[in-house]
Amino acid sequence: QLQLVESGGGLVQPGGSLRLSCTASGFTLEYYAIGWFRQAPGKEREGVSCISHSGGSTFYNPSLKSRSSISRDTAKNQFTLQLTSVSPEDTAVYFCTRGPNGLTYPGAYWGQGTQVTVSS
Repeated sequence: QLQLVESGGGLVQPGGSLRLSCTASGFTLEYYAIGWFRQAPGKEREGVSCISHSGGSTFYNPSLKSRSSISRDTAKNQFTLQLTSVSPEDTAVYFCTRGPNGLTYPGAYWGQGTQVTVSS
């Protein structure tokens, strides 16, 4: 059964960093593009970052590029998102997805999401 499970969300202090992980099961990560999207309350879904199926190309939301990093570990079938210098504007539910088309279409398969709250 195909599954994506996010972890690592929670409360983060402004100026701090967050590291989210997504563990995939039911398929082999290295054959698919994967990505991170987020949705804040009252706002539209936003692409954060994605990585090509080969792992050779990464894409970042220009507004987040300087603070974000996506990586994958094919041995663990897991990928991660790191976001530094967070602010309350980064508060959102973060989703990992399989098969995104750039940062506009997240793909057909999503995790359940993990809440990130940036607050002091």
